[in-house]
Amino acid sequence: MKSKTTSRGFTLIELLVVIAIIGILSSVVLASLSTARSKGNNAKTQGQLASVRNAAEIYYDTNGNYGAVAAISGATCTGGMWSDSASGMLSLTTGTNYYDSTAPKCSTDANPTTKYAAWHAISDAANPNFCVDSSGVAKKEPSGWTAPTTASPMCP
Repeated sequence: MKSKTTSRGFTLIELLVVIAIIGILSSVVLASLSTARSKGNNAKTQGQLASVRNAAEIYYDTNGNYGAVAAISGATCTGGMWSDSASGMLSLTTGTNYYDSTAPKCSTDANPTTKYAAWHAISDAANPNFCVDSSGVAKKEPSGWTAPTTASPMCP
């Protein structure tokens, strides 16, 4: 009598199907993680700029104005309150605190400064910038927006 031996295990087709399913699930998970990372970066930037607004108010309460005029519109935040470490502003305007290691942009009006605006890019196709200013505005700005200037340092 011949005994029939059967081998146990998976066929090549079964293994390929399982690998394909794992690959599809992995791509879905990676796409979701990318979106979550982008939203996290936006939230961090918005939180940092909200802290800029708080530090600016601390500086204003202490000094009665927002300090010396910052450089022209769209410049990095330097001089005046932007360089103040007592209010915490200096650490909030350093590029290393932002997801892309780029410092926010700032503008202030004439001396003594009574208005300011600060903004930074975010990863939102429809509204690629986030802006805060001395009037309490904190909002996303659409593509093609006009950045605040020294003549008008307010979020549009």
